[in-house]
Formats: sequence, structure tokens, C-alpha cells
Amino acid sequence: MAEEINSAVNAEESVDPNSLLGKWRAKAYDQNADKRWLENFWRDYFDKEKAIYSRLLKDPKNEVRGTVSELASEFGITVEEMTGFLDGINDSLKEANPIETMTEDTEVNLVFDTEKLYKNMVDAKADWLYGLPEWNDIYSEEEQHRLYMEQKKSGTIVKPKKIGRNDPCPCGSGKKYKYCCGRNQ
Repeated sequence: MAEEINSAVNAEESVDPNSLLGKWRAKAYDQNADKRWLENFWRDYFDKEKAIYSRLLKDPKNEVRGTVSELASEFGITVEEMTGFLDGINDSLKEANPIETMTEDTEVNLVFDTEKLYKNMVDAKADWLYGLPEWNDIYSEEEQHRLYMEQKKSGTIVKPKKIGRNDPCPCGSGKKYKYCCGRNQ
């Protein structure tokens, strides 16, 4: 669970500690909090998050919009939890919300790009989310596997094969590398 929690926050981003987002992050990522309390906090939050995504994925074309407090009420969670949800989904939205400056009365949207959302869930290692059965009505098993692999490979650095001195030169001259492009190396 610690890995999921750590991947959920971008520590480089500075946020006003008095904003909704600042208060959420201070509580959710409190390094001094009791570990058991924090685990229970996240377990409870992840259950609620899963329920919201299940609802959204049942009708992915439905453009859900409203104020932060209206959406919190609609999904049966606190404004604080809605702030955490908005923080998590923001990179998957077609139009990002102003999460750093939002208040309870800020108009926000949950209009997401399904492909981005799936890949971001994979990137966050949130198998309880990218494994939701509702994805099966959006993407076939093969498409889900393709998206999963694309996301996993996107973080992989592939080093090009080193050219040996006696290998043919990659420029296509037909000469050995050491007598062609590798001469001035």
C-alpha cells in the first residue's frame, strides 16, 4: 500500500497549505501520522474511489460536472475526499481542473479520456482500478492488454545497441564502422 500512496502524490509541486488541495495532501501524506491510522485512512479512501470510478465507467460518455461540494454530495463523500479524487483524476481529464486554487464552490468536471485514465491507473499501480469489471464494457481484453503494455513500456528506457568497431557502419556505406563514421570517435 505504501507504494500506491507514494506514487499518488507529486512531491515537487508546491501547493498553498490553506487550499483544499493543501489540506488534503497535508492529511493524506502526513509523514508523522500513525501508520495504522494512515493505512486505514487510505483503505477507506480507496474503497470510495473505486466506487466512484465504477459509476463513472458505467457511462463514460456522460459529462459529469458541478461544484466540488455538489460532486462530493452526489458521490456520498466529503469535500476533502472529493479533493483527493480530483487530484488523482486530473491528469486523465480532457480539460484539467484548477485543483491548486479550487474552493468548495469551484465548478469542476470529471470528463475523462478513457485511454489516458486506464494508462494513468496502470502507471499508479492501481490494479484495484484498472482491474474494475466496468473496463470490459469499454475495452476488450486485448485492448486492455495493449494499453497496459504501452504504459509499462513508456517508462522503460531502451539503450541502443552499441556499434562494434568491426560492425558494418549504420550509415549504409558498406565500410566497417571504424573506417567510416567511427573514425573520429
